[in-house]
Amino acid sequence: MELITVLEKTAFGNQVELEAARNYLEQAALHDLPNLLRQLSDILRNTSQNEVTRAQAAIQLKNAIYSKDEAIKQQYQERWLQIPEEIRLYIKNNCIGSLGTETKRPSQAAQCVGYIACAELPRDLWPDCINRLMENVTSANASEMLKESSLEAIGYICQDINPDILEVQSNQILTAIVNGMRKEEGSDHVRLAACRALYNSLEFTRNNFSKDSERNYIMQIICEATQSDNDQIKVSALQNLVRIMNLYYEFMENYMGQALFAITVSAMKSTNDDVALQGIEFWSSICEEESELAAEYQDALDEGRTPTSVSRHYARGALQYLVPIILQRLCEQKDTEDEDEWNPCKAAGVCLMLLASCVEDDILNHVMPFINENIKNPNWQYREAAVMAFGSIIEGPSPDRLKPIVGQAIGMFIELLKDQSVIVRDTAAWTIGRICEAVPEAILNEAILQPLLEGLVIGLNAEPRVATNACWALSSIAISAMEMARPGDDEETTPETYFLSKYFEPIVEKLLATTERHDGGQSNLRSAAYEALMEMIKNSPKDCYTTVQKTTIVILGRLENVIQLESSIQSSSDRRQVFDLQSLLCATLQSVLRKVTPEDAPQISDHIMTALLHMLNQTANSKASSVQEDAFLAVSTLIDVLGEKFLKYIDSLKPILYVGLKNFDEYQVCQAAVGVVGDLGRNIGNKILPYCDDIMTILLEGLISPKLNKVVKPLILSTFGDIALAIGTDFKKYAEVVLNALHQASMIHADPNDFDLIDYFNELREGCLDAYTGILQGLKGNNNTPGIG
Repeated sequence: MELITVLEKTAFGNQVELEAARNYLEQAALHDLPNLLRQLSDILRNTSQNEVTRAQAAIQLKNAIYSKDEAIKQQYQERWLQIPEEIRLYIKNNCIGSLGTETKRPSQAAQCVGYIACAELPRDLWPDCINRLMENVTSANASEMLKESSLEAIGYICQDINPDILEVQSNQILTAIVNGMRKEEGSDHVRLAACRALYNSLEFTRNNFSKDSERNYIMQIICEATQSDNDQIKVSALQNLVRIMNLYYEFMENYMGQALFAITVSAMKSTNDDVALQGIEFWSSICEEESELAAEYQDALDEGRTPTSVSRHYARGALQYLVPIILQRLCEQKDTEDEDEWNPCKAAGVCLMLLASCVEDDILNHVMPFINENIKNPNWQYREAAVMAFGSIIEGPSPDRLKPIVGQAIGMFIELLKDQSVIVRDTAAWTIGRICEAVPEAILNEAILQPLLEGLVIGLNAEPRVATNACWALSSIAISAMEMARPGDDEETTPETYFLSKYFEPIVEKLLATTERHDGGQSNLRSAAYEALMEMIKNSPKDCYTTVQKTTIVILGRLENVIQLESSIQSSSDRRQVFDLQSLLCATLQSVLRKVTPEDAPQISDHIMTALLHMLNQTANSKASSVQEDAFLAVSTLIDVLGEKFLKYIDSLKPILYVGLKNFDEYQVCQAAVGVVGDLGRNIGNKILPYCDDIMTILLEGLISPKLNKVVKPLILSTFGDIALAIGTDFKKYAEVVLNALHQASMIHADPNDFDLIDYFNELREGCLDAYTGILQGLKGNNNTPGIG
């Protein structure tokens, strides 16, 4: 079979022919990859071949060098670099020579050039690549397709490569891009490709932006592109402005008054949603940047140093112009819109939140008149916009300013929970949740609380989207009520009573009923109801303990019932629902167990442990890692509640615990199982000793295994300390190997620019310190009694 025929089959063949073609290509790659890629590049370069065959050749060539999976991509790049240099040069020349010869967009050859460059440029190979692409764009004789495809190739390179590598070539890259973006460029295709390439290149052009003349020219070109009649070019140019504001805020002062303010405000008003979204996003970015600068300024003042950057207060200065546009956008919602669709109305709500956080009290004078005028508007869109506006600004102004306003407005929001429009009811429930979270002191009084709770409980009967927000509001009220009832900042003390005590039982009963609604799968309602139930139980005072006891029995009964359902599961969809329900019940069980007294816990522990062991064993070999994780977390809670009385369950737990500890593929399960070991050490003391050989062997395997996600490893180190404290001088037999592992872990150093890695190494060192502390105290020989931690 000829290669050209094979490529045609990959595009037009039936299933059998397609499979045969794929097998042929796989075998050819295994047998002689350099020759295959060479032939593919010849077909791509040959303009006499039909366009589909050339495109398929490019796709196969690209797929041999690039993968979305980072690990596979690294392997492919290394494999490419093993190909003899003369063959690589031949293929590269074919690919770059194919630019501008295709008739379909986007260019497949551009992708090949881009991904080969991403493999070679970091190794200081293909030094003339960027220069050749630049010449393709700037040459007076270059065709439209050549310019466009060359700019696309530059865009692919900039998108996928480490910015530091391209910094030295930023001048050539910007020369090509700016040349393609100029308003004098006759082709919209070329201008659009240049705009998109610029977006990908901005991160490594700081040197150019720091020079006035170069920055002025770049900004002029972008601002001109925002005035294009082509909406795609306009959107892409605005996207560049958003990114520039994020990256180079400190350089933008000269452009805001002259151009950027007018351009972006005009964009916000555009009838084209894509244009409007970028205009709104520009000001959202400014608000985020200026909020961060305000926080940084305050930190600098507190530490007695000069801040490195200061806010220019663009958002505050533009407030009177921005808010009317944002509020008008809030009125443009549709009653049939997709909840997941991102549109200017939703973007305006987010922008208003960020604006309020940025300008704080100043937002009130600009938004409250709109709310007062429209909260009773006969048009549901204006009513909903007024409620949304209130909910959006709630986290900006100071509580002192908000409290009287909330006191006056809350009655209206409660009334709107009965509005004829479901969208208004939904937004009213969301806004009440925001109020309860941000200014709880405004609603925790008898005059407001009773009608509010009545409204929210009625809201639990409403459409799932409304009921979900009602659940969230109840969660916020429970948390705030407990915070107000606790003396000082004492989080350990359970108060005798609190504001919700007399409403506690009916709310819990209603939430339990809500979790069983037939439409609970919509709008995440079932999860929201269980989460609200957990918060109610977690934040309950002593005088609500009888309800906690009843709830514990209900949850345990449900857990036992859902376990019995497993035998009747027919479809994968049903199985998924059962697994989700088991996870929710396990999580709820943790909340109620933490409130059960040590005297009551042993009365129900047999039933609980039987149910948890059944779930753990049933899901050990299935795709139900979330159930395994939540069940192990529930076991941990039961260990904490029972203490040494948990000992009678260890032999039953041991086999499945070891399976969980060895589950390196599903690290959350392994992490929860390691947590169980730590809890056993802290609660049963030296009675864990008979199991330590097996446990320590598995933990040490996990510590060195490349398969186990690194986030588990600090916990393993800490657990060594728990075990050492539990078994005292008996830990000597493990000391040498553990101390060696701790030494190696503490010697690892992170790249100072990789903040995620720095955080991980800090966690690793904390784990080491926990382990050293536990080992030193344990080896003293006087900590062998149960329960010491």
